[in-house]
Amino acid sequence: MGSVMYEIMQQEIRPLLAVDIIEQLHRQFALLSGGRGKDGAPIITFPEYSGFSEVPEEDFLNVVTYLTSIPSLDAASIGFVIIIDRRKDKWSSVKASLSRIAGAFPGNLQLVLVLRPSRFFQRAIADLGIKLHKDDFKMKIVMLNSLSDLHGYVDKGQLTRELGGSLEYCHSQWIHHRTAIENFAMTVKTTAQMLQKFGTDLAETELPNDVQCTKDLLTAHTDKHNNLKDELKLALRQGTTLFGCIKEQAAKSENHELNPDEMENQTTVERLLAQLDETENAFEQFWCKHHLKLEQCLQLRHFEQDFREVKVSLDSLMESLTSLSDIGDCVARVEHLLKELKTLEEKAQPTVEKAQLHALHGDQLIQSNHYAVDSIRPKCVELRRVCDDFSNESKKKTDVLTKSLQIHMGIDKVNQWCESGIYLLASQAVDKCQSQEGAESALTDIENFLDSAEKNQLTELRNLHNQYEVVLSEEIKGSVLKALKRLEDVQEMFEKRHVSLKRLSAKQTRPIQPVAPRPESSPKRPSLKNTPRTTGSQQPLARRASDNSNSGKQPAEVDLNKKKNIRKTKGGIKIEVMHEESQGGSTHVVVTNETEESLSNRRRHIMTELIETERLYVEELQSIMEGYFAEMNNAELSHLIPPSLENKRDVLFGNLPEIYEFHNRTFLMELENCAEKPELVGTCFLKRVSP
Repeated sequence: MGSVMYEIMQQEIRPLLAVDIIEQLHRQFALLSGGRGKDGAPIITFPEYSGFSEVPEEDFLNVVTYLTSIPSLDAASIGFVIIIDRRKDKWSSVKASLSRIAGAFPGNLQLVLVLRPSRFFQRAIADLGIKLHKDDFKMKIVMLNSLSDLHGYVDKGQLTRELGGSLEYCHSQWIHHRTAIENFAMTVKTTAQMLQKFGTDLAETELPNDVQCTKDLLTAHTDKHNNLKDELKLALRQGTTLFGCIKEQAAKSENHELNPDEMENQTTVERLLAQLDETENAFEQFWCKHHLKLEQCLQLRHFEQDFREVKVSLDSLMESLTSLSDIGDCVARVEHLLKELKTLEEKAQPTVEKAQLHALHGDQLIQSNHYAVDSIRPKCVELRRVCDDFSNESKKKTDVLTKSLQIHMGIDKVNQWCESGIYLLASQAVDKCQSQEGAESALTDIENFLDSAEKNQLTELRNLHNQYEVVLSEEIKGSVLKALKRLEDVQEMFEKRHVSLKRLSAKQTRPIQPVAPRPESSPKRPSLKNTPRTTGSQQPLARRASDNSNSGKQPAEVDLNKKKNIRKTKGGIKIEVMHEESQGGSTHVVVTNETEESLSNRRRHIMTELIETERLYVEELQSIMEGYFAEMNNAELSHLIPPSLENKRDVLFGNLPEIYEFHNRTFLMELENCAEKPELVGTCFLKRVSP
């Protein structure tokens, strides 16, 4: 666009326009009728004008200069033919005209044709004057006596009717055409200058950094473009109208042809129209590029604004997600965290989708060859990265919380089973387990409860722990290990209870409540710390006594409550043994008449059984004291105690410590002291009979 406009503006500016000397032109003291000499030289006519001598020198010079500037450079270079009509004037007028022309004519003079005064006297003076002053004028002057002489120099078709020719010429119309052409030329130039300035302004305009300013700039430039477009259309309409008027002039002439000047006028208008059209095309091309850049700038500002808004939202969501804990200390807490996470994901979904769509929009801008590709592409990458980070973090937390939930549910299942087991162990009444039927019933309960551990897949907690160990927190790992330890402890308690009940259900030997001993205790273990024991461990005699008492039974001799076993000794003394089955197989020996040796053996046997029974009783009391009583205050095992039994040790055990101390430190020792003196054993009981 710039080269075309520059060409228009650099065109030589004529010194004068018709509008500048319109009054002088209307005086009609000099004419450019459009005629040409035989060699194509332009003809300027000075018609008869009575006030020619009174025309100011400046006006004369302006008109002559203007007229000589109209023909083309080619025509002007040939030289001008001047026709001076002074047929009705005096020699003085001819002389003045010649002097003015000779002194101030701005163009190249080829020939001056003078129609001298028609009156005889003036003609004679003119002839004489020419001869005398010919050298002063320094130009070729031909004095003509008549129009016929003139026609010998210039074709009649190139002369106006006033000079006997046939050239159509209307001075007012000529002035109108000249004014219109020059006005159109000025319009073209002005329009080109406006377009050039607008183009310069557009090129120098810095693109705004926000949406609203970009919108305002686009609107302002578009309005300015539309206004200039209207100016261009108006100029084109003006030139087209002028071109039509010139062509109409040809239609009105007799030969339907334009004279050379009119042809030049037509050519000038055509050239101006062509320049205007080129200017418009160049301007539109420039505007399209500029408009595209403004639209792309607006797209970029929208993209950047949306990017900032979405990025802020995503960062806020990411911060919320990061601050959301993935560690819960119980099922309810983990379920609450999962619910919060799901709510956050639902809240983030529209923003994530908007970010993804915005990234796609950025891709479209890049594909459309946007000028700011280097600015758009990193933002698209950033949006997708943040979306992926949010999605990955959300999936990670969901995975961790889901696994934590499974772990906590497993922990709860184990704890519930352990609490139920401890309650079951505590609820098995001692007296009911003394009978074989009661022991078997309790044993069945124990076995069923142990089977429920497998049915409830309690060991699955360990598998989950091993499988998810990498993602679990140390706190959860500790809770799992604590629950597994509790499970092992309770299972061990059940196994020991199971062993005790198994033994009781097989043979009932003594009315002592079977208890699960402390983990480290056994029938052969040493006594409590600082507790003196008088004898070493011996093979219990209770079971052998029971076996001996049952070895000689005859079914026919057994009634519903008692059966007798009568044996004859060596001395003939009868010994009657009564077995009371309802008392769990305890034996009562009635001696009727026996030898001293037999009596001594029998006493020793009874004392041995009595002492061993007391010793086992003390050991089981010790197991209860160490395995239950003492452990009630063990912080490491507090998780095994049901909430309903916390801080209730004294209620559960009552005066059991005093009972244990009495039997361990006093009664057992007294019985052991009577082992060799059975006759003293009675005092151990009698002296403690309540009054």
